Amino acid sequence: MHFDYSKILKLLSYDSNDPLLFNSGFFLFFLLVFFLIYPFFYKRKLSRVIYFTLFSLYFFYKACGYFVSLIVLAAVVDYFLSNRIYKAQHKNSKRVLLILSILINLGMLCYFKYSNLFIDLVNEISSGHIQPLKLVLPIGISFYTFENLSYTIDVYRGRFKPVTSFLDYLFFLSFFPKLVMGPIVRASDFIPQIRQDLWISDRDLGRGLYLILGGLFKKIVISDYININFVQYIFDDPTRHSGIECLFGVYGYAMVIYCDFSGYSDMAIGMAKWMGFTVPVNFNLPYQSSGITEFWRRWHISLSSWLKDYVYISIGGNRKGRGRQYLNLMLTMLIGGLWHGASLKFVFWGGLHGIALAIDKGMDKIKNALKLKSAGKWYALVLKLTGIFTTFHFVCFCWIFFKAASFGDALILIRQITGNLNAHALAPLLMAYPAVFGLMGLGYLIHFTPNGIQQKAEEILTGMHLIGKIALLFLFIWVIIQVKQADQVLPIYLQF
Repeated sequence: MHFDYSKILKLLSYDSNDPLLFNSGFFLFFLLVFFLIYPFFYKRKLSRVIYFTLFSLYFFYKACGYFVSLIVLAAVVDYFLSNRIYKAQHKNSKRVLLILSILINLGMLCYFKYSNLFIDLVNEISSGHIQPLKLVLPIGISFYTFENLSYTIDVYRGRFKPVTSFLDYLFFLSFFPKLVMGPIVRASDFIPQIRQDLWISDRDLGRGLYLILGGLFKKIVISDYININFVQYIFDDPTRHSGIECLFGVYGYAMVIYCDFSGYSDMAIGMAKWMGFTVPVNFNLPYQSSGITEFWRRWHISLSSWLKDYVYISIGGNRKGRGRQYLNLMLTMLIGGLWHGASLKFVFWGGLHGIALAIDKGMDKIKNALKLKSAGKWYALVLKLTGIFTTFHFVCFCWIFFKAASFGDALILIRQITGNLNAHALAPLLMAYPAVFGLMGLGYLIHFTPNGIQQKAEEILTGMHLIGKIALLFLFIWVIIQVKQADQVLPIYLQF
């Protein structure tokens, strides 16, 4: 038998047209190999760290090629600087080293992510003709940059003692379940787990299986299908669609982006559970929020908490009066918008949320003054339902600017909804896309299902025999393969 080694080498090498992601076919093989070998290193701490780190770096290489060198470089820089910060005797020395860490990390991020935005702004202001740079945004750079920054800032603040093993820090930074699209994990939460004795309980296996299956279903079945077969048509050219189609296109995108990102996060958390590690929850049913402040406690929790701890509080938080608090909220959300992409539309999206957060804080003070929060049960229920309805539609309105290719397209879509609704076209629309609206309805139904029912499903999986868990996983994967789109649909947050 003759083996074609060139094909094997090609399969194992990075392919820019088919990066290794959780929803790619090769990833199933990758994960199977990992778990077949993992038991040999599971109880040996040093061997486990080496094995994990090598696998993670290879995973990252398959996801983004030679940009894997950037995460190694980032680990070297922050490992060295954090230890120097910790050992420095004088506050000024610590501050200089921290500033150096921030400049290096943000400098690398800004070079790849914002250089062309800066060039565009210069060209607009000066009527110049500077050519954009031919840059490719390295996968995951926004996530591991923020992890690096939180690590050195926590060391500077005296909240965390830096690790003395470079291998441990590289393991933390490159841990492959959360490497590409988060969650953004704090070193203080993760690093203490590295050298602990790991124990994977039946509950961990059940919880992990529930999260992995649910994540795959949300990403591949709901998000990808709705996006490819309906939402993208609407946003590609809103002028070709009536207002009711555009409105449901926005509702569809709200479910697409939630299922896409939360599905990926759930898979990362579930895989970490199977490996004996705990990664914090990143989404908590955000569309059930009755206010925008609550929404940001439930949506992309790792980013919103990062922005709160390292931006909002650092610039003063609510310590310098109400007006300054509102300004700080606005600045924080503008930075959050810019984190999402090198475009003014993302800054505008962040600004809308900043204004809404300021209004929400003001409304809370009014409610407290009028004692509305302690009103009767029925009044409180009406207030909550009204808040959920209002918050959801405000978030959907903001998603228009987040998704649209330009401000112009966003405004056209809004004009179609407000000026050309054509509500009588709803019935034909539902009949034209039965599978799309069936999955959209299922997605919202699952999202608004009470936590108790979801916990019951998790308990059923936990109680299954290990062989049953494995059989269910492979059956589910087979079903996913049958229904997945022919071409790989890249995760939305991969661009950030």
